[in-house]
Amino acid sequence: MKYYLLFFFIGCFSMSSAQTNENSENKAEICFKRLGSAQLYAGNLYRVNKFPSKYIKERPVDIWLPENYSKDKKYAVLYMHDGQMLFDSTTTWNKQEWKVDEWASKLMASKKTKDFIVVGIHNIAQIRWLDLFPQKAFGYLNERVQDSLMKEAKKNNFDPKLNGDNYLRFIVEELKPVIDNSYPTLADKANTYVAGSSMGGLMSMYAISEYPEVFDAAACLSTHWVGAMPAPNNPYPDAIFAYMSDHLASSDGHRLYFDYGNKTLDAFYPKHALRVDEILKQKGYTEANSKNLFFEGTNHSENAWNKRLDQPLIFLLGSN
Repeated sequence: MKYYLLFFFIGCFSMSSAQTNENSENKAEICFKRLGSAQLYAGNLYRVNKFPSKYIKERPVDIWLPENYSKDKKYAVLYMHDGQMLFDSTTTWNKQEWKVDEWASKLMASKKTKDFIVVGIHNIAQIRWLDLFPQKAFGYLNERVQDSLMKEAKKNNFDPKLNGDNYLRFIVEELKPVIDNSYPTLADKANTYVAGSSMGGLMSMYAISEYPEVFDAAACLSTHWVGAMPAPNNPYPDAIFAYMSDHLASSDGHRLYFDYGNKTLDAFYPKHALRVDEILKQKGYTEANSKNLFFEGTNHSENAWNKRLDQPLIFLLGSN
């Protein structure tokens, strides 16, 4: 049987580049600078254009602060993948956005969620798949399949080096300490969340599973269970579900939100919904701490996700 590997072609803080030696002379000053040109519904957006890391390729990182932001308050933190797609459709490749600032502002104003800030980690298109694939799931493929996938990748001049574990190390060991030291955050697990869509949905599931002591809850929209581009004899879903069966975060002290549509790329997801439900049940999740919602007629786009974003935000950050 032949398999195909098809990929998806203002606060300042001084941080030691070594992370372990505060007396190191090699220090980088990380400054989030306000983007005055950002077209927002409310609040303010700040950015580091090249956030340094010893784990992943440096990239922009954004932080959104609500309209009534005050240093005298404490805020929960939502970490989100594909940060360039979250706030301002005038700058995105497809002129779509999640409308995170709009929904967050409305939900906080109506007291439907606790007060929170959003950290958006930009993707780098050429290596997005390598950063966001749940790396340990690859090990659930048998060696013959792994070898076949690697050979196919190299034949197509694609570097197959997965980097999901380092991407999470970047968030937990490098990014989160900067956010917590630069802003008045509630840094504990109970107030730390992660969310994303598609490959970002897979990575959000992976984040809470690999770091259950860091993240309280994860929202995974249009989770890309097929793992790469849809293809015949696709080995990825079974590997991802096997990983989840063994390592998904315990239902004791965690919450998980999944959803999916049935148009465009989302058309490949409904057949996996039962498997997701089975694993959630196996892990002890109930309707009180998990969701796997179907949105009829919705496609795989920011415009689809921004129409229902209130649901995962309330699930994650609900004030009740």
